Amino acid sequence: MRRLVARAPTRIDFGGGWTDVPPYPATHEGFVCNVAIDRYATVAVAPGADDGALPLVSAALRRAEVRDARATLRSDFPVGAGLGGSSAAGVALAGSLAAWRGAQLSRVELAELSCTTERSDLGIAGGSQDHYAAAFGGVLALRFREGAIDVQEISTSPAFRAELARRCLVWFTGESRISAQQIEVVVDAMRAGDERVLRLLAGMKRAAIGMAEALHIGAIDELGPLVREHWSLQRALHPSITTELIDTMCERAYANGAIGFKALGASGGGCVVAIARADRVDALREAMAELAEPLRYSIDAEGFRITEDDDA
Repeated sequence: MRRLVARAPTRIDFGGGWTDVPPYPATHEGFVCNVAIDRYATVAVAPGADDGALPLVSAALRRAEVRDARATLRSDFPVGAGLGGSSAAGVALAGSLAAWRGAQLSRVELAELSCTTERSDLGIAGGSQDHYAAAFGGVLALRFREGAIDVQEISTSPAFRAELARRCLVWFTGESRISAQQIEVVVDAMRAGDERVLRLLAGMKRAAIGMAEALHIGAIDELGPLVREHWSLQRALHPSITTELIDTMCERAYANGAIGFKALGASGGGCVVAIARADRVDALREAMAELAEPLRYSIDAEGFRITEDDDA
């Protein structure tokens, strides 16, 4: 019996999130810096029929025009964590179902197909950065323009990726995100030309460009303050973006050796990242232990891949 297994990584969004969300790129040009991590969405495709349990799976099967297979989805990250998990699942589904049909998609095609399924078939608003992180892996600088996305894969050594993961500590707050509501509010402000929101987004974009430059030269000490600046702008977009727990964690982090801190994704909960001084990683980890659950990870440099193709 034929069986395919594929996986795609989630990501840490260092900066520029929201500037990839329409209508912003059409008039202002967005920019995002992110890094893929080895917390995966994994899809297994085998003969059978869709049971309709998961809307994303059903939508991906319909868009791929696959009727002779059943796709099952599993993940090793918390639901609603702000890690781009639904996009990782979408990319894993798009790639595995294409392979099932005997087709091979480029990484750009994978990201765009996943994004189209999410937006057009499921009506989920949002940007594209998560789909590209899941498809490409590694450290990315993404520039969003009207009708085009420029992908720069930032070259990093295994040693630098290990040090980046050592110093960028992630915790899951255990709180649920409300990203759909937040996205709607911020997008409405974009459409209305809200000067305050546009000014905040422009600052976030500048910080993200600086982050990509810092990562290009391997300067984690320069990355941290830019992440700090970004969070001060991001949390000002809407009151629901932060929470009491996130604010407490932020204060605790800076008191114990952090040089940067932000919530991941649209926030309202989910995960946070703190970038520690090189000599304060253990102290920071210990200081935060009572507040939230640490999320261990390494940086994924591969992106989407088929991990198994055999007869079972």
